[in-house]
Amino acid sequence: MRAAARLAGCPVAARTATGTLLCFDASGAAVAPQSVPEADVADVRVLRTGAAHPLDAVVCDRLRRGLRRANLGPTLGDPALVQVVISAGQDGADRVRAARLLGFDESRDLRVLAVSTDSPDAVSAVLGVLGGERVRTATMGTTVAVLHQGARDGRSLSDALEDAIAAAFPVPGSGRGPWVGIGSATPVLTEPQSWQQARRALRFASSTGYGRRAIAFERLSVLDLLADLPVDAVLNNPDVARINAIAATPAGAMEVATVEAFCKYGSLRRTAEELYVHHSTVATRLAHVSARMGWDFDDPMDRFIATLVFLVRRVALSATELGDG
Repeated sequence: MRAAARLAGCPVAARTATGTLLCFDASGAAVAPQSVPEADVADVRVLRTGAAHPLDAVVCDRLRRGLRRANLGPTLGDPALVQVVISAGQDGADRVRAARLLGFDESRDLRVLAVSTDSPDAVSAVLGVLGGERVRTATMGTTVAVLHQGARDGRSLSDALEDAIAAAFPVPGSGRGPWVGIGSATPVLTEPQSWQQARRALRFASSTGYGRRAIAFERLSVLDLLADLPVDAVLNNPDVARINAIAATPAGAMEVATVEAFCKYGSLRRTAEELYVHHSTVATRLAHVSARMGWDFDDPMDRFIATLVFLVRRVALSATELGDG
């Protein structure tokens, strides 16, 4: 700021995210905050007397970028500012200003992640993947909203998160770990859209052992329509109800988990490797469920139906646990 003030040849002021006002005069000396009109400073401003200089806009832009790199940003004020960015009820100008105060570049796209976890410590598995990139968080009810500005696309980000979560919370294991819905990267003015996408994608994150736990909205395609299915209608569907009945006993739950893993991995051998059992054990469990459900896993249509049953069941169970049912 001292260098900016010397270059401008007049006082330069900046307001931090916590509302603190900093000001330096043309010599680089600090100016008492009370000597600067409060209304004159929104975030960064050249306080020149008389007509503006052509370089004033450049000075403001460079100073703003420099402060951002120095991480002169909010700490305790983060959650409230995050809510301003993602709330549909906020004014667009306020949304842009909040994003700027959070340290984001308002000229670049920003995405929102919705994270649900049964343990606050599990969120660290998500933040670890985002390390080195601009991240801000806020708790919104039972969900953690994560604002993220980085170079990765939704597919690569979801894959990286999936790998990290699977490594930290293997299946079977203790604790389900975090579920993550990933909204699309959008301009700051449309962040509420990214937040809604993240929440919809979160419903597809798995409440069962062998589904994905990090879902990017942009990868859902037509599957997004399944999020609108009424939870009661899904759970009362005959096939879903039969699967839930089978899963009601410990042995049945193991068989159902095996079939779901088979639908995910696509072969007996791969499923056996993932479950750490012999492939004949997988075949036996598939046969038991096949007999009760009337499915032939060698038939492509029956395998598709089985996969769809597990998918809509997963969405319904996850929505119920998330409180969206």
